[in-house]
Amino acid sequence: MRVVLGALWMISTLSLAAPAPLRFAISDSWAMPLVQIERDQPTQGILYDLILSLATQVGHPARFQVLARARIAPAMKNGEVDVRCYVAQAWLNDQPGDYVWSIPLLVQRNVLVSAHVPPLSVIVDKLSTQNIGTVLNYNYPTLDPLFAKGQLKRDDARSEAQVLQKLVAGRFKYAVTNEWTLERFNQQLPVDRRLHVVAVVEEQSLGCYVRNDPALPVQQILRTLMRMKMSGEIDGIVQLYTGNGGRQPQSSSTP
Repeated sequence: MRVVLGALWMISTLSLAAPAPLRFAISDSWAMPLVQIERDQPTQGILYDLILSLATQVGHPARFQVLARARIAPAMKNGEVDVRCYVAQAWLNDQPGDYVWSIPLLVQRNVLVSAHVPPLSVIVDKLSTQNIGTVLNYNYPTLDPLFAKGQLKRDDARSEAQVLQKLVAGRFKYAVTNEWTLERFNQQLPVDRRLHVVAVVEEQSLGCYVRNDPALPVQQILRTLMRMKMSGEIDGIVQLYTGNGGRQPQSSSTP
């Protein structure tokens, strides 16, 4: 009996001593090089490596929660997720929760792409009425006024990879995508079928935010992210997957 009680005591002590997992939101609409999702779990990619390194340095195991993009903000608000990365403050129209934001960590450039090289440069707000390939629940601040007045119409897919597949299939003439996703997608196509950038739609500085919960190591997470950025670690992860370091924004435009 003493042996059994001793074993139970050791198990309970170890359980109490083990740090709680940090729960990270992963959008199911992301594609490589941001993240690859297999069997509802991320397996590689820029954000996968960034999050694993962050959790390791903070000393907590990482738990990934793959969610539809529209579900992420409510999950943060309801305390189902602790940390969300690759996001801009301006994307959150309503922020009722108590959150703390990191410094900018990455720069996302959204581009307008076509399967054909146009004879002249494309001016987005001069496009004729037509469908544009977009991702479900994604915000496109530069294009929203054009969608609102019906000049352009969204043709949504669940992920950026699916948007580009529809563009290749001829479903529409233009699509909006992350520049990194486009570069990765083009590597899988014959040279004569690769997609072409015809305009830069917007450029955004992105970071992470954490629920301001006393049970979470909030300041340690933020300090670690700052150290990862300042040391060049995050830019090195980007370089690994894209061949390009983390670029600096060329403008102050925000989503």
